[in-house]
Amino acid sequence: MPSEALLPIREVTRLTGVNPVTLRAWERRYGLIVPQRTGKGHRLYSQDDVQCIRQILTWLNCGVAVSQVRSLLEAAPSAAQAPPGSDWQTLREQLTEAIGALAERRLEQHLNQAMALYPPATLCQQLLMPLLADLELRWQSQFAAHLEQVFFHSWLRSKLGARVYHNNHQLGGAPLLLVNASDLAFDPRLWLSAWLASNAGYPVQVFDWQLPGNELPLAIARLQPWALLLSVDKTLDLARLQRNLANIEIPKLLCGRAVSIHNQALQTWSDETLFALDSPQAALNCLQQLSGRALNTTDNGQGFPCN
Repeated sequence: MPSEALLPIREVTRLTGVNPVTLRAWERRYGLIVPQRTGKGHRLYSQDDVQCIRQILTWLNCGVAVSQVRSLLEAAPSAAQAPPGSDWQTLREQLTEAIGALAERRLEQHLNQAMALYPPATLCQQLLMPLLADLELRWQSQFAAHLEQVFFHSWLRSKLGARVYHNNHQLGGAPLLLVNASDLAFDPRLWLSAWLASNAGYPVQVFDWQLPGNELPLAIARLQPWALLLSVDKTLDLARLQRNLANIEIPKLLCGRAVSIHNQALQTWSDETLFALDSPQAALNCLQQLSGRALNTTDNGQGFPCN
């Protein structure tokens, strides 16, 4: 990379909000960011380093300890799935510009055009999940980030909620219950999961506020769902979660970034009705396997991986 593209540590601090002491500690203790050095030993950071710092901040905001971040960075696929110059990247940039301008009509127009051309699962994988990743990095350092976030999340809840409401009125049978299991005011991945499931023909009931664990069995008893999806986007108290789920016998899907955070611990659970997924698309695949499995009278009741 040309030397003029490299940034001194003070500029990286200005761009990311991470002070030089912290950046040096991340380098020395955890090897998270390894900048280049000048002949006099001064640190110089690339644009890739800046993006990595923002990704680290995203994981830290999910409740991950800094000592765990490196393995998550190494395991996570790149947020930019579409190659530079692709139609998907162009559309993501258009949506991001509309969000930055608080331009609801333009945002609506771009997404409606995409919805008319592509199925929901494709849109989720190629457009909306990468867009969320882009926005989370943008909001680590963008001026008026909270304003953009409130605008976009309010719009997205209304947009997906209206689609789910419309679909529910045309569907019958036991619902899929989706619950926000994190202390987030809004969990976009919960609503993406609900939208995908709804468009695949599953009636859904969405609780997008955190539900007390001792009231979850009451919700199950009253709604009689055929499956439960808990959206987990931050670190969890796994012991408490295990207690809360112990007497719930329907299929239980944990979906979200906390699955990656707690991956090793979750693998030790012996509950054959529990499935751990890291994305709304994976959750939809799992639901489709589970609903097909329910029709198989020769099934022996053993758990199976939902990848």
